[in-house]
Amino acid sequence: MLLDPAIRAVVPPWGGETAIDVLPLLDWDAIAEAEPTWVVGYSDIATLITPLTLVTGLATIHGNNLMDTPYRVPDGLLGWLDIVTMPAGTTFTQTPPGRHRRELHIDYATHPDDDEYVLTIPGSWRRLDLLGGVVDTRERLIGGCIETLTNLAGTRYANTAALADTGVGLIVYIEAAGDDAATICRNLHGMRLNGFSTTRLPSWSGAPTPPTLTQDEAVADALTRSGSPSWPASSAGIGRLTCPWSLGPSPTSCTMATVRP
Repeated sequence: MLLDPAIRAVVPPWGGETAIDVLPLLDWDAIAEAEPTWVVGYSDIATLITPLTLVTGLATIHGNNLMDTPYRVPDGLLGWLDIVTMPAGTTFTQTPPGRHRRELHIDYATHPDDDEYVLTIPGSWRRLDLLGGVVDTRERLIGGCIETLTNLAGTRYANTAALADTGVGLIVYIEAAGDDAATICRNLHGMRLNGFSTTRLPSWSGAPTPPTLTQDEAVADALTRSGSPSWPASSAGIGRLTCPWSLGPSPTSCTMATVRP
């Protein structure tokens, strides 16, 4: 599908837990030379979209999977279809709606006519350092799900060095799907030690928290020891309300007006 110019987008319906099996089987040189095809997804699909960007240099979309695409997008956000159909050079803004949904999955079979998320849990972007104020930067965006990328760090499929060495810098997006805070902390340290750049402006989604370590502490512990400038940010629950972003070679402007924790 990635080599067929008639196919304009590949949008998995769900899943991707073992997508790592596919990576050695892909013809990366052929994909890089083909007419680009959008690949869209989040969570486990980061196993595919992040290597596609890092290995081939092509942009991908962190956005809703196929089963979530028909849902109406909350105020403040644009859906991935809105983004990929924009004319080249168009700019757009994504703003957190200030709330997210409690349910991880919608029962599509029982409620096939549902077309709107029920957003009842407060949550927004906020800084984890003590400075507060506005963060304004323009860099390339890369990242994905911690639970899957930790298995790719240190391999050619998650080599951020080439993208980071272009002189523009990186905004690194990360999401946590289900591991507890201690596991996320260990994985972030491991990704950093394996060369995956996790030092700029990550986002954070809800995950189970053990009694001795909070989610915020897990992120701050891993990222503030990196030795590079960083502005750790938290976005509670964003993994249950996907914010579409374009990952890839074009710089992304990020202005985040936040408050002190």
